[in-house]
Amino acid sequence: MNETAVDKIFRALMERIVTGDLPAGEKLRQDHIARDYEVSHVPVREAFLRLEAKGLAKSVPHKGMRVTALEPTEIREVIEMRVALEVLALTHALPRHDAETLARAEEARLACDAATDMVTWDRCNRRFHFALLAPCTMPRLLAAIEDLHLTAARHMFAFWQDRWVPRPDGDHAALIAATQAQDLPLACDLLRRHLRRVS
Repeated sequence: MNETAVDKIFRALMERIVTGDLPAGEKLRQDHIARDYEVSHVPVREAFLRLEAKGLAKSVPHKGMRVTALEPTEIREVIEMRVALEVLALTHALPRHDAETLARAEEARLACDAATDMVTWDRCNRRFHFALLAPCTMPRLLAAIEDLHLTAARHMFAFWQDRWVPRPDGDHAALIAATQAQDLPLACDLLRRHLRRVS
């Protein structure tokens, strides 16, 4: 599927906001972005609307589009919401996994373990979780989880970036093994503990 100009701009700005390259309160200048991507203002405005829908940017009267602030207190709520929604998604996904979907999850797991910088690790980590949950075939649920992933990632970059070190993730390997074994109680327990480990 070809990436549109809107997709490209949205994805680039989203990654910069998540990693903190565009900090909270930063003004998103429509004319500068349009010039950088050699497009009209129309796709930039559309990308801004997508960022706003994800909670990453907000239109402030008389001040334009700004990157939203991070609330340090919201991370506990985000974690508990992820636990509830991801366990629900896994409950529906696990029986539908096959060799192809498991191979996709394993590929993302290995890429995550091999990451040598936090930006690559975060991208692969989100890909792993999505691969694990995608067979649930519940698009609204997956969209809600994706939004929570973005918020969680912003917090990680803002508050834990200096403590990040490359390492294999044993939880991910155990989740793959439990999914392969079709052991739903174990997989759900592992996922709960894995998500709550981030504090």
